[in-house]
Amino acid sequence: MNKTRKILLIVSGGIAAYKTLSLIRLLRENEFQVRVVMTKAAEQFVTPLSLASLSEDKVYTDLFSLTDEAEMGHIQLSRDADLLLVVPASADLMSKMANGMCNDLASTVLLATDKPVMIAPAMNVRMWHHPATQDNFAKLKSRDVKVIGPVEGVMACGEYGLGRMVEPEEILEVVKTHFEEVANSKQPLLIGRKVLVTSGPTHEPIDPVRYIANRSSGRQGHAIATALQKAGAEVTLVSGPTRLADPVGVKVIHVESACAMLDACQENGRFDVAVFAAAVADWRVKNAGAQKTKKENGKLPVLEFAENPDILKTVSNAGNDRPELVVGFAAETENVVEYASAKRIRKSCDWILANDVSPETGTFGGEKNSIHFIHSAGVESWEEMSKQAVAERLVEKVVAYFNG
Repeated sequence: MNKTRKILLIVSGGIAAYKTLSLIRLLRENEFQVRVVMTKAAEQFVTPLSLASLSEDKVYTDLFSLTDEAEMGHIQLSRDADLLLVVPASADLMSKMANGMCNDLASTVLLATDKPVMIAPAMNVRMWHHPATQDNFAKLKSRDVKVIGPVEGVMACGEYGLGRMVEPEEILEVVKTHFEEVANSKQPLLIGRKVLVTSGPTHEPIDPVRYIANRSSGRQGHAIATALQKAGAEVTLVSGPTRLADPVGVKVIHVESACAMLDACQENGRFDVAVFAAAVADWRVKNAGAQKTKKENGKLPVLEFAENPDILKTVSNAGNDRPELVVGFAAETENVVEYASAKRIRKSCDWILANDVSPETGTFGGEKNSIHFIHSAGVESWEEMSKQAVAERLVEKVVAYFNG
């Protein structure tokens, strides 16, 4: 790769602005050219000199600078880049973008551009959840603005929740993926295919404040959804509660329980492929309380359990609505291949990806996975690899299935 890939980095106000220093360094190390536009509010958190030193280019801040307009007008700034990257994207700048306002250089550049735009929102959790912000967010997504994050975490103000900016390393990976897709002149291999992916754990309520869950992080399912989207598929991701950012370009439906996950899988049309990577709870609490369960003189509460719906088996036996290819996961702690092979037959699915989730493997919540790919012709045991690599190998299998 060479430095012909040009990024216009737009930095808006917020404590997360300091992370743009690391982001510029990462982008430069990966041979991107970076030019920076800052809002006045951003200058309260990071200096133009710091950004100019790392980008090795002038930093632009003033819409009405005669010198800047003579050297590089705002229209040219907006069109000279291959990608406009807004990091962090404040609630204020998102509002301007959504409503066509342009009273400073950053918003004017964004309104004048005809190039792809990505944003990484960062703000207080209450600001993120405010209806005005959510309306602006929906508008931007409908205009094909790619959104990276936000994620849950501790805020600079001390609150915890959704609104924390994703880390620079994650932003870099999304940017690299974008340019890889642009560079690939071939038509995506799964274009026109509708794919369903489930991911994460489910939370089964005991009462309004307690629930039963498992240790699934959702990393594997989210990686699969991302890899399928990169291959051209139209992906719907039904996700249980995770701390992961929604994959870019993927329709995401957030659910809590197994029953809600099944409903989401059945209510979104027919799919060509379904990949069930979620770690769904086998049971739910039948007598879940409507109010918080109280201690009663040391007497322990008695929980009655009911069997949860079998999502994989239900979809695999859906008759005319069955996806052409159904892929399940089997998380086991012993006799992994034996149990998973039996599960494939019992659930009537086409493929099973079996993995050992014993505590010593670190699979649940970890970055790596070791897979046994089980199908009607036998078993392929894959070496341990990153969950992203597992996703990419699975997509290769799916592509081969549909394209011979």
